[in-house]
Amino acid sequence: MTEKYDNVWDAIYDDDPTRAESLKIKSELMIRVEEFIKENGLTQKEAAKLLGVTQPRISDLVRGKIDRFTIDMLINMLSQAGIKVDITIKKAA
Repeated sequence: MTEKYDNVWDAIYDDDPTRAESLKIKSELMIRVEEFIKENGLTQKEAAKLLGVTQPRISDLVRGKIDRFTIDMLINMLSQAGIKVDITIKKAA
């Protein structure tokens, strides 16, 4: 029987739901930062200056190097961009 998952992280980390949840959050935040950069037509250098990080960090972000970022760092970057992050906490299903 084929198992169905809500997202790729649940499938990859089927045995580690905590890791899967952390990666889901980080990937969503990374997508939002990258969208901000694209929507504003920023170069990596411009984005780095605006978001308070180095250009190599922006390069890591656009290359999807998820393990190089913390949730805190990504929230700080979004805050620097003027984007508010709301957190919803609910009991797991």
